[in-house]
Amino acid sequence: MVLSRYFLLIIGFSLMLLNNHTLSAKQFNVLLFTKTAGWHHQSILEGVNAMKVLAEKHHFDYEWHEDANQFNDKNLARFDVIIFLNTTGDILNLAQQQAMKSFIQAGKGFVGIHSASDTEYQWTWYTQLVGRMFVIHPAIQTAKINVIATEFPGVELMPENFFWTDEYYQFSEPYSDKLKYILSVDETSYQANAQWGELKVNGMGEFHPLSWYQEFEGGRSFYTALGHLSATYQDPMFLQHLYGGIYWAATGNGL
Repeated sequence: MVLSRYFLLIIGFSLMLLNNHTLSAKQFNVLLFTKTAGWHHQSILEGVNAMKVLAEKHHFDYEWHEDANQFNDKNLARFDVIIFLNTTGDILNLAQQQAMKSFIQAGKGFVGIHSASDTEYQWTWYTQLVGRMFVIHPAIQTAKINVIATEFPGVELMPENFFWTDEYYQFSEPYSDKLKYILSVDETSYQANAQWGELKVNGMGEFHPLSWYQEFEGGRSFYTALGHLSATYQDPMFLQHLYGGIYWAATGNGL
């Protein structure tokens, strides 16, 4: 009888530990990737710190890496979403690219922040995943941003339009016809003209997108062009915008 009671106590204690583990399990797992093979943004460290804040506030796990060897099928299976934070240039080899492609096709998510659109230009699949690619930008300025998709998670703190200071990328034509837009910038509110050597542009015109999302090959992709300045990563409105995109890309929830 004493032995039976002992075993019941052990079983009960084990179940309690299992339940506590289940209750404390994080919402999802994030691979935060900041490798650069071109311009290195000074705001990367602030972005990493912001991710730590978001992870603690919203109860998810993240791992920060700059090692492209993380991109293999076995390792990526541990994550729900990959975030490219101010990455630049060609940062993955062919095998690593295939692992990331398989990750998305398995129903997982991607988040691109700012210069994620200045990354892997020669990889056609990636340009379609991001949706539009960086072309040029004028000087950092204050401009008026408009909220287009009021139903997308993360825009709750944003008014219908607001003034913001950032480095406003001008983009290519879309590489995907599935893009749904969240934010745009009013080119009449700042000097959109830019010239780099022979490349000269006069803005994107009436519609200049800054953030968008799409369902892509079984997975999800969110992109925001905001995030050049270090101080941005301490702004509650931007952090809410960023988490909304991470949450949707990782889970498919929120819409």
